[in-house]
Amino acid sequence: MARIVVFEPYYGGSHRTFLTGLLKLPHHFELYTLPANRWKWRMRFAAPFWAEQVKRGEIDLHGAEAILCSSFLDVAAFRGLLPPALHAIPVHVYFHENQFAYPVQEEDPRDLHFALTNLTTALAADRLAFNSRYNLDSFLAGCREVLQRSGEMPLAGFEASIRAKSRVLHPGLDFAEIDQAISSSRVANPVPVVVWNHRWEHDKGPEQFFTAMYALQAAEVEFRLLVLGESFRQRPKVFDEAREILADRIMHFGHLPSRADYLALLARADIVVSTSRHEFFGLSVLEAVRAGCRPLLPRRLVYPELFGEEYLYDDDELVSRVQDLLTQGRLSLAQARGLTERFCWQQLNPSYEEWLLP
Repeated sequence: MARIVVFEPYYGGSHRTFLTGLLKLPHHFELYTLPANRWKWRMRFAAPFWAEQVKRGEIDLHGAEAILCSSFLDVAAFRGLLPPALHAIPVHVYFHENQFAYPVQEEDPRDLHFALTNLTTALAADRLAFNSRYNLDSFLAGCREVLQRSGEMPLAGFEASIRAKSRVLHPGLDFAEIDQAISSSRVANPVPVVVWNHRWEHDKGPEQFFTAMYALQAAEVEFRLLVLGESFRQRPKVFDEAREILADRIMHFGHLPSRADYLALLARADIVVSTSRHEFFGLSVLEAVRAGCRPLLPRRLVYPELFGEEYLYDDDELVSRVQDLLTQGRLSLAQARGLTERFCWQQLNPSYEEWLLP
């Protein structure tokens, strides 16, 4: 049983879900975390913060066989600040996202310092894993683009070096709760139900989604709507608009703090639609598909990597594709499991074992 010390500067959302599953592997894990807020401070300051705790003896890395962290930890700074005797401990980094492809608001220009921190982290680490091929490819493309600006400081061979120590490892999911929800909540709907279960933010493309729903309503197409997902204090105005315009179609509108209640509603839906402009993996879509929702996903980002052509659309055909799917109904249990089973922890554990251990 290996001793692996885990540092997660952003312990929430998909980062926390990932570690909850990973830490069930048969190893001795020691977990150090910071709350999932103030992400820019986490990327800047988590490395010196934890390195200082190591120096003071509050965190003991002696005898650790590996260090595991997400890309929110500046590995180059962390390793450099550790006592020299600890520099040889292998550091493994899991990239849930990369700051080259992560979307920014128009009024918030991209701060390339965070992207460059991702680059130096990749160079300083021993092993890298990306949650999708799209994540890895967009990261390397971003590195190439920014290094074209480096003038007389080229990094010859950086891409080959990073590729040699990288692999794609999809995050594992635990489907037990969803499977239970299906068995207790799966009923035939008299009218087809469409679900939105993504974050209420601009990068998820809510304007495109609701515009499509308005068009279906105007054409007098029968459907009902579940609007789930996490919302925040500041959210796109289209949500308040949609709540009024689609009032007679809405079965539920808003975040459900209870996971059991969320899954019960998810199990009642027939179709899950994504209009995302940013997605490195797409946990919410996979949860919906496991619950039996027939997916309709943009032909971009990570989706072509995860799903076949029949589930993808081009932007100009969204309305017609949704209308067609409304007549097809939800997936069978066999179809839902066939599309999702390869993403469960039981299937992925051997790959993670191989990646974590020498």
